[in-house]
Amino acid sequence: MLKIMIERMDRSMEGRIRSAAQTLGRRNFLARVGTLLVGGTLLPMLPFDRSIGVASAADVADETSCDYWAYCSLDGSRCNACGGSATQCPPGSQASTVAWVGSCNNPTDKKAYLIAYNDCCGKSSCDIPEAVCSRNEGERPGYKIGAYNDANWCMANTNKGIHCSIAIIVGLADGE
Repeated sequence: MLKIMIERMDRSMEGRIRSAAQTLGRRNFLARVGTLLVGGTLLPMLPFDRSIGVASAADVADETSCDYWAYCSLDGSRCNACGGSATQCPPGSQASTVAWVGSCNNPTDKKAYLIAYNDCCGKSSCDIPEAVCSRNEGERPGYKIGAYNDANWCMANTNKGIHCSIAIIVGLADGE
């Protein structure tokens, strides 16, 4: 009786070991290790929120930050970092006669505002890396020229060189 039980247990174990050897071979092991290594290196590249739930109210109210709420469609250098202000061009440059528009939500009063973005023309490009903002929220294709922020908006001015961009709050976007 004991001999029969040992033979059954032996056959059962042999079958399990052979099955495991077929499914868990060297190639399978190397494939799993490779997947683990590649997946482990790619995991940090996945996008995730690094703010840890910290409110950015200070940033959205700061005109010197690209996170300022009225810069939601700004694409270029901020004039307030290039010798001007958020709404005025630096000395030696002039506002473009045409502009692109955007609608930005002010998180303070929860209202949408129409913002006119003008390039300041007439000086060489402002090459301060901290000044460059590229938010592009609500940008439209080039055939909707009034909402396309990649055009040279200094094209209607005498001097076509773009120095920086300003954001002028026109009014409420919903017509109030």
